[in-house]
Amino acid sequence: QVKVVESGGGLVQDGGSLRLSCTVDGLTLGNYAMGWFRQAPGEERERVSCISGPGGSADYADFVQGRFTISRDNVKKTVFLQMNSLKPTDTAMYYCAVYRGSWCSSQPQNWGQGTQVTVSS
Repeated sequence: QVKVVESGGGLVQDGGSLRLSCTVDGLTLGNYAMGWFRQAPGEERERVSCISGPGGSADYADFVQGRFTISRDNVKKTVFLQMNSLKPTDTAMYYCAVYRGSWCSSQPQNWGQGTQVTVSS
């Protein structure tokens, strides 16, 4: 059974930074693309960033481009999201997901419970 656990969320001031972590058990992480998503109250879930399995190529939503960085450590089975220059509009529950395949063009299939990020103005 695949288990996905996020951590690292919290309360931070406008302009601050946080680093989210996502640890995955139950599969060989390097074979799968991994993504970070977020959902604010009353809003739909949206993709923040994705990193492929082989090679670790990454893509980002326009609203985080240049501020967030996704990375992965396949040995430690962990994916990270470094978030800098945070804005109040980044406030949301952040979720980590394991994709069905190695590329971000596939679909997410295993989700964590989420970690809350709150940015105060």
